[in-house]
Amino acid sequence: MHRTFGDKQNAEYLDREGAYLIPCRNNKIGVIKTMKGYFFLGGGLEKGESHLACIERECLEEAGYVACVKNKLCSAEAYVEHPTIGYFHPIQTYYCGELLEKVTSPTETDHILCWIEYEELKGNMFVEMQNWALERLFDCGCK
Repeated sequence: MHRTFGDKQNAEYLDREGAYLIPCRNNKIGVIKTMKGYFFLGGGLEKGESHLACIERECLEEAGYVACVKNKLCSAEAYVEHPTIGYFHPIQTYYCGELLEKVTSPTETDHILCWIEYEELKGNMFVEMQNWALERLFDCGCK
């Protein structure tokens, strides 16, 4: 399942592909909390990086955990005008999975791993398309 958010303008966009893990445990969803709000674990792919490698790297950087990616949930893209980037086209793919064990301290010290129940998290992700992906998780029973 794929969804597009926003309206594409007649402008040159900066494309940014990303991969994200939505870990579930005891009916709670693992998310990263920053000063901006809640985000899924993951981020933009580095040159030549696979989705799996991106998620593994980002989970270590953001939470210090080894990730286990299970299956693709959905994907989404958005056409937005970012305050510093300009016309921005994030393309995000979301995967179900688990965080296995903490093996190191996160290198991104402003990122806090939180486990939150779906009803509390619903509609509270910072990025609109991540709210949509969270609903897909709940719909498919991946949790």
